[in-house]
Amino acid sequence: MDYGSGNLRSAQRALERVGADVEVTADAQAAAAADGLVVPGVGAFEACMTGLRKIGGEQIIAERVAAGRPVLGVCVGMQILFARGVEFGVESTGCGQWPGAVTQLEAPVIPHMGWNVVQSAPDSALFKGLPSDTRFYFVHSYAAQQWEGSPEARLTWATHQVPFLAAVEDGALSATQFHPEKSGDAGAAMLSNWVENL
Repeated sequence: MDYGSGNLRSAQRALERVGADVEVTADAQAAAAADGLVVPGVGAFEACMTGLRKIGGEQIIAERVAAGRPVLGVCVGMQILFARGVEFGVESTGCGQWPGAVTQLEAPVIPHMGWNVVQSAPDSALFKGLPSDTRFYFVHSYAAQQWEGSPEARLTWATHQVPFLAAVEDGALSATQFHPEKSGDAGAAMLSNWVENL
């Protein structure tokens, strides 16, 4: 979904690499009708929410999730799925698909930039077939650091001085804090798993 924020072309190429038929669109009907919807995001939480609201993206996501139709958030596209984001001392309202807040990582070096391993949920569909030492590429200073949502959700964690959610699989709604499109073969395998489940 094109709402003015995100590494759209890289995400498009990564999905095409794993066999997906990709349409980059800001059209609400096309986004609502797609077999799977990817919500990318880079930059600031509030700026992403502003762009998303301009095209009715918040409602599209909510309607798709309510109907059990797959959505994948990536990086800030994951963060905005939470109820709140706190950046530079300012609290912004997110999509509210998940309760809780995205806050700054308490680490001596931020952003958290580079390759890192994740501890995937034992029954994860996104990380199916990937070894436990698989590394993914992260670039972020903020993250969800606790989970207040459904106990049935499959949670994948990573650590950068402190633990944070690297991915969530919650029914039709999935998201990754890392960038699968920048994570080489590992990211391609994860995206392939998502596409196969559409």
